[in-house]
Order: sequence, then structure tokens, then C-alpha cells
Amino acid sequence: MGKFDHLPKQQARFIEQQHIYFVATAPNEGKINLSPKGIESFAVLDEHRVAWLNLTGSGNETSAHVQENGRMTIMFCSFDKHPNILRLYGMAKVIHPRDAEWQELYSHFPENGGARNIFALDIDLVQTSCGYGVPFMDYKGEREQLNKWSQEEGSEGVERYWKENNTVSLDGQAIKL
Repeated sequence: MGKFDHLPKQQARFIEQQHIYFVATAPNEGKINLSPKGIESFAVLDEHRVAWLNLTGSGNETSAHVQENGRMTIMFCSFDKHPNILRLYGMAKVIHPRDAEWQELYSHFPENGGARNIFALDIDLVQTSCGYGVPFMDYKGEREQLNKWSQEEGSEGVERYWKENNTVSLDGQAIKL
């Protein structure tokens, strides 16, 4: 197991090869949220900062938790030849399309009509572990449903969905869109 106060180049290359990652957040009190992510939505900005594009989903727990306390852990696992688990710990900030930082950060991702916000994580700890217990799995491709849905809904439909489904956390916390 390795521990670092920054993201070493070797670990950044490992991230670039992954098709899935997991994001964990928790409120001060209440339910922990753990979400799988994919679809070209992750960017290494430098050795101390990463960002991920949050696409429209059925809930918005990550945003609620980050707005409350900022704590976030992101985990990558290798499912192929070389076992490895990589965790990034730190404090996150939620960036919305109306925020000044949006354009610069959004430029790191492909255009996506379902883009809801971006989370920027300031890394304070990087941890690696063996991954010997992670099974082998084959990558078959990305699912297209979310992109098709957001194109069909258009920006007004997507924003309406956010207002109807993404403004209150599971624990009843109000979420700023």
C-alpha cells in the first residue's frame, strides 16, 4: 500500500485507463452515498486537483453532501491484468454552469446535454492498495441511454427534471441547483 499527498504521474496514467470510478460522500449525519461513474467524465487537472462532470441522475446526493461539508473520496479499481485500487481523498467544491469556473473546467470534458455540475476535488491523500480481491471483468462499452434521453428532453426538459427530482436529498437536505 502506498500513501501520497499528491497524485503521482503513474497513478494519473492508471486513472486515464479506467472506464469506471466510484464517488463516496456523506452528510454530517445521515446516509452515506456511493455512486458508480463512467462516460468520459473524469479529468486530472494537476497532481493536487481532479474534476468530474456530474451528469443528470435520479438523485443528487453528492451535491447535497458537498454543499454541506465538502468531504469526498473517489475510488478506481483495476478489473484487468494488473490488480490495483486507488483512492483519492479530499475536499470538493460543486461548480454550476452559472459559476465563473465552469467554462474552464467544462473544457476538459466532451459536450453533454445532461451535464448538471462539476465537482473539483482538492486532493489531500492518495492511497493505493493491492486489489487482489477485485475480480476480472471485461469492458464492453458505454451505455447510450443517458445521452439519448438528454438529447430528447432538450435543455428545458433536463432542467425541469432537475427541479422535480434533484432538489432534496434522501435525508431531506435542500440542494442548490
